[in-house]
Amino acid sequence: MDWHLLGLSFITVFLSELGDKSQLAAIALSGSTKFPRAVFLGTAGALLLTSFLGVIAGEGAAQLLPVHWVKAIAAIGFAIMAVRLLCSNTALPEESE
Repeated sequence: MDWHLLGLSFITVFLSELGDKSQLAAIALSGSTKFPRAVFLGTAGALLLTSFLGVIAGEGAAQLLPVHWVKAIAAIGFAIMAVRLLCSNTALPEESE
């Protein structure tokens, strides 16, 4: 087991999920139910499944393409999303009194 990779994966996913819309949905669901354990199990299962699918997709992409290409494609995708978020010209509607 590569403990460094395990720790790096944990920290990366943990920090990226803080304040994410899935966490906000879990907060809303657990605040409106008497069974927060069910919300925890449901959200934990969903995160496990999406992470599993991501790992399978990444492994498949790495089998088809060289690893540095997969990393480059991921980096370009994140850069495009960042530029789109920074340059979006959708203004919030102003409230009228």
